[in-house]
Amino acid sequence: MRNQLKTPFILLFCCFCGWALSSCKKLTEEPARTTSGSVITNFATNQSIVLGTGSNGSTLYAVNTCSHGSRADTTAFASLTDSTKAYLAATYPGYTFKKAYKILNPSGTIDGYVVFIIYNGNPVALRFNPAGIFRTVLEQREAHDLDGPGWHEGGIFGDRDGRHRDTIALTALPTTVLIYMTTNYPTDTLKHAMINRDSSYVVISADNGVFATGFSKTGTFMQRVQIYPHVVSVSTLTQATLPASVSSYLSATYPAYVFDNGFELKFNGTAAGYLIVIDANSTKYLVLFNSSGAFVRVRAIR
Repeated sequence: MRNQLKTPFILLFCCFCGWALSSCKKLTEEPARTTSGSVITNFATNQSIVLGTGSNGSTLYAVNTCSHGSRADTTAFASLTDSTKAYLAATYPGYTFKKAYKILNPSGTIDGYVVFIIYNGNPVALRFNPAGIFRTVLEQREAHDLDGPGWHEGGIFGDRDGRHRDTIALTALPTTVLIYMTTNYPTDTLKHAMINRDSSYVVISADNGVFATGFSKTGTFMQRVQIYPHVVSVSTLTQATLPASVSSYLSATYPAYVFDNGFELKFNGTAAGYLIVIDANSTKYLVLFNSSGAFVRVRAIR
């Protein structure tokens, strides 16, 4: 195994409980706390939806869910389009559906949908257009961060300061992880490694394709996902050197995302695309673009 791993990639785990919807009006009060798994119906927001309570006890919101004057009505999972259901299944395998809402503009016309799911223990809020096509992962904030930059040092989303606290050196991986990779994938070249808040790990590597391999905090193998199917050469990119189209797509689709690492992929010596590892609201994503910087597909890992 060529031990060339360059930066980390596994996700930050948080436990959340309680779910609720909020209207698209100014926040006027703190929502009531609930027991685990319940749904609250007494709420208030600032274009925000109450997701629940974070591990530090703060109330968690999804923000910019709709425009002023719009309203959100509950809708059943069965009412969602096939394209929405297919997107959720492909991007968040094994997710748990929580709630869905249709967003109605002042004239009563459907302006889109907001869907809430749980993925690997984390709440994810997604916005879809009126036809049910994915548009954006909604930014999440703690209650006292609704105004301002949307995060504070030491908070759930403190990694938005860009210090990459979840990145670790390849040599810092547990011996059990390194032995597993050497034994089972001896020709993999390690490219990147990350550690979650629950001390689990993700390793990005390349061989006959590009892969993400996940391990528990004890170094036990959890899953391996192929990100790119061809033999490629992989070189590291910084956030500043990303193509403009890639940066624009990430900013529009994953507001307040945190850049973890980027890779330029070459197939038979020719530019094949870009693989970007980001964190959005404590969920890790692998986002693939073609050689022109156009979006190809995305996969949530943890």
